[in-house]
Amino acid sequence: MYRIYIVEDEPTIASLMKNQLEKWGYTVKCTERFNEVIKEFTEFDPHIVLMDVMLPFFNGYHWCREIRRISEVPIVFISSAADNMNIVIAMNMGGDDFIPKPVDLNVMTAKIQAMLRRTYDMGSKIPVLEHNGAVLNLNDTTLVYNGHTVELTKNDFRILQTLMENKGRVVSRDTLMNKLWQIDCYVEENTLTVNVTRLRKKLEAAGLADFIKTKVGAGYIIE
Repeated sequence: MYRIYIVEDEPTIASLMKNQLEKWGYTVKCTERFNEVIKEFTEFDPHIVLMDVMLPFFNGYHWCREIRRISEVPIVFISSAADNMNIVIAMNMGGDDFIPKPVDLNVMTAKIQAMLRRTYDMGSKIPVLEHNGAVLNLNDTTLVYNGHTVELTKNDFRILQTLMENKGRVVSRDTLMNKLWQIDCYVEENTLTVNVTRLRKKLEAAGLADFIKTKVGAGYIIE
């Protein structure tokens, strides 16, 4: 069943929308942490987002822009500021539709159903891995954190992908070396250390100090 993520800071409105959509069988999540919308988004992995414009911390345009860095999921803006200028801004920021407040729940449901029909095929989702706000884009091999994009080499990407796919578990050095150099010839073990050290410096420069931890005698881990 389709998952719908509601980013709305008025509890009454959020509850009404949630109840309406759940009656139609959708799985619905309302934002709980308005400063961690991207974290919630990647964890819930919705098929569509309903986004208010005026929100705590950052407005809906900001979060739309951040989501667009990692996904093409449909975003429908909801706002009482439904003048032409705001609608144009919403569309230019990457929004797909605009519903004015007060929300007509039947119109909202119809718009969502139409958008889901047009979109899925599932072809437009961009696969990502996320941990503590760091988002690894599996399509273009970049890492996004706090709005900053970290360009990764092939080895950087393979190391991060392997560790993030196994977050909370130690990945042995042998496993990482096999991921990086899938060849029969000998590769010095120190070469992996050099690659991890270089990657750590990139992550630290982006604000992700100690993102990769060393487990002496065992390997590496992202906790």
